[in-house]
Formats: sequence, C-alpha cells, structure tokens
Amino acid sequence: MKKFILRWLSSAVSIYIIAKLFENIYISGFIVALWAAVILGIANTIVKPMLIILTLPINIVSLGLFTFVVNGLILKLSAGIVPGFRVNGLFGAIIASIVLSLLNLIITSVFGISED
Repeated sequence: MKKFILRWLSSAVSIYIIAKLFENIYISGFIVALWAAVILGIANTIVKPMLIILTLPINIVSLGLFTFVVNGLILKLSAGIVPGFRVNGLFGAIIASIVLSLLNLIITSVFGISED
C-alpha cells in the first residue's frame, strides 16, 4: 500500500511540474493534480489497452510511434474529466505525455519507488 501511495504522489508531482513547464497545460492546484493522477491511472489501466488494440494496424505501420498519440489522447481525456485540469491541443498533449512519463520515471528512480 505504501508503494501505491508513493507512486500516486510521484504521478501527481509529475503532473503538477508538467503544468508549470507547458503553457498549454493548466492545473489549478496540487489537490487537482492528485485527482488527475487518479484519473490518469484509471484511464491508463482501462481505456489505453482498448485504444492500443483498436489502433493496432496504425501502430504497426508507424512502428509503435502511434502509441505517443494514444498517450496524448489519454492525457486529454483525463483533463476533460478532472475539473481544474486542462490540456489545450493534441500536439502539446503528446509532447507533455512524453515528458510526463520521463519525469515520473526520474522521480520514481531517484526515490527508489518500484512497481512491485
């Protein structure tokens, strides 16, 4: 349970930092970032696998690069659900989702939070 909470906090911190780095992403506060991390986690668990399967032909042709578009769509979907969290533009969402993943990886590595 402790690792789950630490990973959740790490995702929330990553989302909050990304909102400060990118002009096209707005978040009204850290509490909203916590909610955004929950919704993003749920969307990544439930919606993303379905989108990956539906877009499999495009993903194969693009050698997996279309996954970045799916990640951007998941980020925009999460922003549409959480009040106080907004992502403008698909291209910005794609770039932000890449940076978000890298930032989350760095934070979890620095603090030794594993996925066990």
